[in-house]
Amino acid sequence: MIFSSAEFLFLFLACTLLGYYNPFFRGRRFRNVFLLLVSLFFYAWGEPKYVVLLLASITVNWLLGGMAGEGRPHRKAALVTAVVYNLAVLFVFKYLGFLCRNLALAGLHLPDPELRLPIGISFYTFQAMSYVIDVYRGKSPAQKNILDVGLYVAFFPQLIAGPIVRYETVDQEIHGRKETWADFCEGVPRFIIGLGKKCILANNMAIIADRAFASGNLSAAMAWLGALAYALQIYFDFSGYSDMAIGMGRMFGFHFLENFNRPYLAASVTDFWRRWHISLSTWFRDYVYIPLGGNRVSPARHGLNLLAVWLLTGIWHGANWTFVFWGLGYFLLLMAEKYGHIERKLGPLRRVYTLLAVLLLWVLFRADSLGHAGRYFAAMFTGGRGKSDDFLYYFSNMKAYLAAAVVCCLPVDRLWRRVGETQRAWLAAVGEIVLMLLVLTYVVSSSYNPFIYSNF
Repeated sequence: MIFSSAEFLFLFLACTLLGYYNPFFRGRRFRNVFLLLVSLFFYAWGEPKYVVLLLASITVNWLLGGMAGEGRPHRKAALVTAVVYNLAVLFVFKYLGFLCRNLALAGLHLPDPELRLPIGISFYTFQAMSYVIDVYRGKSPAQKNILDVGLYVAFFPQLIAGPIVRYETVDQEIHGRKETWADFCEGVPRFIIGLGKKCILANNMAIIADRAFASGNLSAAMAWLGALAYALQIYFDFSGYSDMAIGMGRMFGFHFLENFNRPYLAASVTDFWRRWHISLSTWFRDYVYIPLGGNRVSPARHGLNLLAVWLLTGIWHGANWTFVFWGLGYFLLLMAEKYGHIERKLGPLRRVYTLLAVLLLWVLFRADSLGHAGRYFAAMFTGGRGKSDDFLYYFSNMKAYLAAAVVCCLPVDRLWRRVGETQRAWLAAVGEIVLMLLVLTYVVSSSYNPFIYSNF
């Protein structure tokens, strides 16, 4: 069940809001238990078998978190056990088959378990580790009630598509939050905007990208159009889900941190990763990069720290060599910016360099294999052997969506702030109603609604 589906909008979310705000049970304990139960139901809808794995993650990390608090004996052992357990589960379900297939190429044949990847396992595993680590560091107290940890790990708005919510940012709100009409009124339009990003922009960009990456005979124009479409698809899909999660969080009194900040306006690759998937980049920064020494070490050691982080970032996204080399690509660019200052030397062209670098790495990210990526790059830079018919067809039919997607990547909010406060309120209300009606039309009528987080 995905957020942009009719069953989620008209049944699950509507019933959840009615149940949460019913006038008969208003206590915090009831509302927390209610949210946990509906979150488990939400996950079981798509993963009925693997809901047991989610429950095991909640139980193990609750126990180890309680043992990792300040003043507890063997607290470091509890922390190490939590990290090993979470990474082991992630490895078995996400990377064991990948390892077996690669060992077979080297002549060592091991049985491939062929396990289906549980949806959202990377997101909720990182959140579970965040709980134990934050308790160990003394940033947050351990939760005595397992149901509270369960709500933090399994809360449905961010369970299957992020953002990765750090425990220290919401621990006080599990019991101390206050649902307000102002928050609810901010959450609803935020959810509608995210839904619009997903249904109107991302899904239409996916049509172009899927055609381009599935074609074995691309023209250069179609290859570049497909790469651009995928860059726009993944941004509006991912930021749309984050907006929907933040909006739904507000409806229930939670305040999740922002996850995107107009990343395609970045002036360097370093700046791009301050703006893109902020919850993931800060997670690796605070839980991997800084503990390794960060940049307060020798240049050689700093390079090794960055290499470790970007290898892990790449492989986190999926069990494929394309993700490994995608991470290595960013490692090389970040090293070139740190020690070669290439973005400064490019002056006013630094934004063009950043966009080009990100676009090319998205091709590697989207490709099914390194060979597929190589053929796609060849089509982009050597002209390809395909005719321009596909390009003309998709560009002419999708140019309005392409233009809207590009405009929405720009800082249009600066123009918005110039409008008077009264006019802005009226325009926002009308715009939200129109957008909601348009989105609902897409939800009801469209059968193409890809979920691109199956790797995660």
